[in-house]
Amino acid sequence: MKRQQNTPVRVAWAAFAALALVHLAAQLVGAETAADVTQWFLMPMLAAVLWLSTVAPRSRLVVLTLVALGLSWLGDSAPDLAHGDTAFLLMVGFFLLAQITYIAAFAPFTTANVLRRNRGVVVAYVVVVALLIAACAPGAGALLVPALVYGAALGAMAILAAGVNRTVAIGGGLFLVSDGMIALGAFADWFTPPVEGFWVMATYIAAEVLIVLGVLAAGGDRRRGASAPRARAGNG
Repeated sequence: MKRQQNTPVRVAWAAFAALALVHLAAQLVGAETAADVTQWFLMPMLAAVLWLSTVAPRSRLVVLTLVALGLSWLGDSAPDLAHGDTAFLLMVGFFLLAQITYIAAFAPFTTANVLRRNRGVVVAYVVVVALLIAACAPGAGALLVPALVYGAALGAMAILAAGVNRTVAIGGGLFLVSDGMIALGAFADWFTPPVEGFWVMATYIAAEVLIVLGVLAAGGDRRRGASAPRARAGNG
């Protein structure tokens, strides 16, 4: 009986893994059409994994994570909806909403005590965001203000992620790495790593997967018919 109940989740994970592998392979070989098409389905499939892994009534943490995955999907699709600065602003706008949603999801797990325990992480993220903005500012031009707003939201999300559990914390950090590469690629002429798209997407996919796994591990919902523990997950 348990095997039948878990089959949809396993199928969803397998489909997501196949999409991710094909997408990353397409990024490596420069197959733009395959990369674009597979990118459209990555976040919806990951959202399906989270949905199928939980049962009603779903917790606030799970619901907000589902919303953030939907907004991330819109951000992924933005480059195909417009061109140039308009496409970039659409992408930033959707991902900004995703970060705000993640902030709302993670904030209840973060107390003053959690922030004190993670003081080094907080300082590190503040420094990283400040350096990233400093590196991008000379080339950002009229897009500097949106970049500043998004950078602040991204840093806040990464800091608050550390309050949920270690898995979500690593996911938040990788999200910062991925979007940092996008910002440097857009605004810093000196940033020209090989197969940049591959590294951006590899860290982004890993970030979203770890956030989903951490949300499931946080006990924010009932899974497979069992009641979720009421205790808040920590960093240990």
